[in-house]
Amino acid sequence: MSVAEEASRAGGLRADAIAVLEAWRAPSAAEEELRVRFLRHLRAHEDGMWRECVPGHVTATTAVLSHDGERVLLTLHGKAGMWLPMGGHCERGDTTVAQVALREAVEESGIPDLRLLPGPLALDRHRVWCHPPHSYHLDLEYGAVAPPGAEAVISDESLDLRWFPVDALPEPTDDATRRLVARARSLHARYVTPR
Repeated sequence: MSVAEEASRAGGLRADAIAVLEAWRAPSAAEEELRVRFLRHLRAHEDGMWRECVPGHVTATTAVLSHDGERVLLTLHGKAGMWLPMGGHCERGDTTVAQVALREAVEESGIPDLRLLPGPLALDRHRVWCHPPHSYHLDLEYGAVAPPGAEAVISDESLDLRWFPVDALPEPTDDATRRLVARARSLHARYVTPR
């Protein structure tokens, strides 16, 4: 099936996710396996972008860095009970996965002028409870940079929201968060000119 036929059949957001995953070069064998698995899932499930997809669905996460790349904004997630980057489900009005990542980061951080870094930076598949007893988030992970002087505003989705040094993340967190923050910081150093 051609890319145009796939886009027509799948709709804009799903077609974008497929194109992003087809173009992405995984930095590890484990993430290459996930990339292939995510593509297989999206091709098998026309509703694979939406929360209603029972086996699992695509989500987007964003590690928000301070303008100088020295700090990361993390939320204390109510259900997971861990310090995590901002992220969440796709919505019907979204047209790209990058847009989902940026929208979720803005909504959960309260910072309107975030700048998304080129991505995704990582993939992660983790068990969640959207459909008891469980289903999976197929997470495309990005990085973003806050403007100088940005002040975060806690949303209803967070128990707490704080800036942490990128080399001193709080506990409890997880390996996926540590990996994403490290990759976002590395990319920040290459793409962001200090102000």
